[in-house]
Amino acid sequence: MNANQYRWFEFTFIFIILPLIGFNIRQYLSNWLIPALIILMSVCCMLLLNDSHFKRFRLTSLGQFSAVKRRMFSFFFIGALFSGVFYNLLYQGHWFTLPRENLTDWLMLLLLYPLLSVIPQELIFRTYFFHRYKRIMPSKWLRIIVSASVFSLAHIVYANWVAVSLAFIGGLLFAYTYAQSRSTFACVLEHSLWGIWMFTLGMGDYLDSGALN
Repeated sequence: MNANQYRWFEFTFIFIILPLIGFNIRQYLSNWLIPALIILMSVCCMLLLNDSHFKRFRLTSLGQFSAVKRRMFSFFFIGALFSGVFYNLLYQGHWFTLPRENLTDWLMLLLLYPLLSVIPQELIFRTYFFHRYKRIMPSKWLRIIVSASVFSLAHIVYANWVAVSLAFIGGLLFAYTYAQSRSTFACVLEHSLWGIWMFTLGMGDYLDSGALN
């Protein structure tokens, strides 16, 4: 097995087979999603740090954050406004349920969601993915689309089309940001903004590990 064949095998196992296994055993995963995510992140980081071609500063550098920050914040504020209005029209009774009914859980979300969920996901699906598979996916746009697709596939564990669809849209956005900025920080910030907004708005039920069945 040559290097390219090995990377295709590794890609298939990590980003296709593991999510499909997760989907089939999802009833047992409600308390194990975050630990499994952190373990996978640790393996990916170990592989990156042992790769002499990987520029380690990408893990901490702002990269070209200045080139994407205006677009990132503008798109977020416009998207948040329209999604808030749209969601309120459809599900008025669930609008801002979490901060209204459980302020403590919402404050914990602000702290723990970026640390335990967003950072591992961005290191795996953006930093690791874009570096590790550049050789077998030399086109930047191909990597953006495939990154979004496997990010979406990973969300099938929640067994609902809303989580999968939102993950694909978000995956395209975050992958594009990484491709433009080469900044893990930029992706973590953008992902955190959108994720926290979705939970705050009232869409947490679609992304709740406690609701797995």
